[in-house]
Amino acid sequence: MGGGTSAAQRRYVPDLPMKPRSVVTKPDTAIEFTDVSVRAWDVLLSESISLLEQVNWIVRPGEHWALVGPNGAGKTTVLGTVAGRKIPSAGSVRVLGKSIGSPGMRDPREHLGFIESTPKALAIRMSSLDVVLNGVSGSVAGQGRRRTQETHNQAILLLQRLGCADLLGRRYEDCSQGERQRILIARALIRSPMLLLLDEPTTGLDLESRERLLQAVASLAADWPDLATVTVTHRLEELAATTTHAMLLRAGSIVASGCVMETLTDVHLSACFGIPIEIDYQGGRWAARARAGQLE
Repeated sequence: MGGGTSAAQRRYVPDLPMKPRSVVTKPDTAIEFTDVSVRAWDVLLSESISLLEQVNWIVRPGEHWALVGPNGAGKTTVLGTVAGRKIPSAGSVRVLGKSIGSPGMRDPREHLGFIESTPKALAIRMSSLDVVLNGVSGSVAGQGRRRTQETHNQAILLLQRLGCADLLGRRYEDCSQGERQRILIARALIRSPMLLLLDEPTTGLDLESRERLLQAVASLAADWPDLATVTVTHRLEELAATTTHAMLLRAGSIVASGCVMETLTDVHLSACFGIPIEIDYQGGRWAARARAGQLE
């Protein structure tokens, strides 16, 4: 499955509104960590080691968070815990108002989208449009289920909004890494989640591809006002201009957390990375560099 799309289909983009998930009661929080600790077994040391230590964190609908820190700080562990891939050794985790494992939240993937640093390898003959439609059922085998004309139109609209209108009929395997990441964001959004997790989504992208991806991420704030996003990165240059909050992690503990303009400061970033850092903020975008002559 996944043959080409006609020229007429590629030109036609339906004028449909974005449709977030319909809920009876919108949760007050998208993510809530209360004294969360996560440990893992170290084979060489023959003991458990701490990955996260007593993390308290709240993300509300419509907020766009950055998780920033050096390698091994615990950023990906945080996302894995939200997605139900990591089990806390202490504390509690609530996602969209429900505890992980509770009725209605047995599979967090039904309620959130997860974009990883390396794009997924999918069926080689699938078109970009089919990859997005595949997100409805979540499996290649179930592609034919739950598809309607409305779903088809919504998939086209999502690809257009994310700058992929010219890729509808192109095979996913023939797309660049940056194009694949934007296609996978559309795939995640086809289920109308209320939470989107992005784990270093710009890894390996050239400058143009990075900027196109960040532009696509920024567009979500306008199109999906209740959607909460969390983006993991090492570099401030990889944050979208719509970022509202930030949490800085070092060795599994929070260095600073809160409103982005109060959190991304020279003092906090220097403490987070362990070197003197200067931050530049222009046009809604950040950049960071070590202070000249102050590295030992």
